Amino acid sequence: MDRRRFLIAGAGASGLGLLSGCDRLGDDTRRFLAGVGLREPMPVVLRPGMAEGHALRDAASWPSTVSAQDEIVTDVAILGGGVAGLSAAWQLARGGLKDFLLVDGPEFGGNAAAGSFGGDLAFPRGAHYLPLPSPESTHIREMLADTGVIQRDPFAARPEFDERALVHAPDERLFFAGKWHDGLLPSDAAPEQEAAQHARFLARVEQLKSARGSDGRKAFAIPLALASQDPAWTRLDQQSMRQWMLTEGFTAPTLHTYVDYCCRDDYGAGHELISAWAGLYYFASRAGHASDAADGAVLTWPDGLHALVTRLSARIDAHRGVKPGAQPWRRPGMALQVQEQGRGVSVLCAWWPDGVGARPPRIYRIRARRVICAMPLHVAARVAPLREFGFDPARHLPPTASWLVSSFRLQGFPPEAPGVPLAWDNVVHGGRGLGYVVSTHQLIRQAKPAATVFTAYCPLDFAASPGAAPRSLADTRRWLAEASAAELMDYATTDLRTVYGRAFWRHADAVEITVRGHAMASPRTGFLGNAGAAALRAADGRILFAHADLSGVSVFEEAAWWGTRAARNILG
Repeated sequence: MDRRRFLIAGAGASGLGLLSGCDRLGDDTRRFLAGVGLREPMPVVLRPGMAEGHALRDAASWPSTVSAQDEIVTDVAILGGGVAGLSAAWQLARGGLKDFLLVDGPEFGGNAAAGSFGGDLAFPRGAHYLPLPSPESTHIREMLADTGVIQRDPFAARPEFDERALVHAPDERLFFAGKWHDGLLPSDAAPEQEAAQHARFLARVEQLKSARGSDGRKAFAIPLALASQDPAWTRLDQQSMRQWMLTEGFTAPTLHTYVDYCCRDDYGAGHELISAWAGLYYFASRAGHASDAADGAVLTWPDGLHALVTRLSARIDAHRGVKPGAQPWRRPGMALQVQEQGRGVSVLCAWWPDGVGARPPRIYRIRARRVICAMPLHVAARVAPLREFGFDPARHLPPTASWLVSSFRLQGFPPEAPGVPLAWDNVVHGGRGLGYVVSTHQLIRQAKPAATVFTAYCPLDFAASPGAAPRSLADTRRWLAEASAAELMDYATTDLRTVYGRAFWRHADAVEITVRGHAMASPRTGFLGNAGAAALRAADGRILFAHADLSGVSVFEEAAWWGTRAARNILG
């Protein structure tokens, strides 16, 4: 059964905020903690990119001239240090081009960033796993082979992977009717008629994995650019995933809850909004196998996909022949303005060493022969002349989903409900959140560690309180910018409270909440027909574009595809 996948496209210049702060919890929680003799945890709230994004949005103008010492000349400038930008840098270095510079953006690693408690308990601040790459994802197989994750036969039907990266058992479980069940679909506990629909749905998905269009391509492939363009398949984009299920006779409530969870997990919105094509792509596009793991296994690390950010950075250094960790190809800051000038491209950049608002930014300019804009499209629309490429922000910007990614350090483990023991991925059936992953699950030990980290994922597509109307996207981001740590904590702990109740707070002694207001593109019905995104995909001049937003589906493989594709375009 397919595993959960959080949006993974590396955002080099996210429109969120790098404002960090901590607020004390609410009075009820504070009184309870005092009553049981525990110290109140002080949440640290990170809003990566929000302050920079708002500065970019609100600035009336930027300096038009910079001093000679603040001018940088390079062959290729990569704007954004997320997965797309890093993939481009890796491909350029691997291809022998050394004269390039990557501008980090507000958060190096983007949606594949990570944090740690005390330096030894790492956890993801975004994407936490990667499915086994399908045969079409040759760019991912090359990347994993170069970084040592694939250890043998990278292009075989069943490559051999580093066993430390393959998810350990038990890999996933579902909290349903007060008990933990194996897998994410409660077929063993559902009524017989519903369980029969579960089996029929999974069989249908298995058929779709090998379905092809009249053009010979797979109906659902990753990267999306290699999928069939046969209207018999692409017309699925004109209806929602929920509509498709009802048309196909899938009516079981437990099945709808599961598919709704999958759409929220991958796209940040429920199956009544998400395109049926995108919903089926979730299940049918990835069909990778391994010689040393069962089908359906995934790759994961304690710090999530930040492990690949670290490995890619090391390989870029190695391909460029520089000291490990030196990274002379990186520069802090974010792009403010991109424009063609003469035979090259001028990029005006800003860097706030002490944080936005502390003092005026340091302004510098990059002059490059080619530029790769590896940033989200809502940021690129304020930085680059997208209309000249045929992209109208008013019509072509994809809707984006907002998320909370919250990590809790635990001293010891809370008591578990009956059923399947603690797994890597733990989901509450019908929950407002999307469950939580355990950072120490991959560590090979004879006994449980003394401390661990639970990382909970919550898309902000629900109302703040039961019975209230869901917020609009703009209202959600406004609420995120203004919400106190206590309000964010209440939302972030929704699944943990359901599973553990107050016992959870006997173990949690540190909390970090990462707010992602524009976490990822959300592929609503009709997203395949985005003419503006198609125009940017076709760009092949001095300015190239590379981001998962070009696909409209925010997953690691799509971001890496556009990054490597842009680099290969430059390498010729």
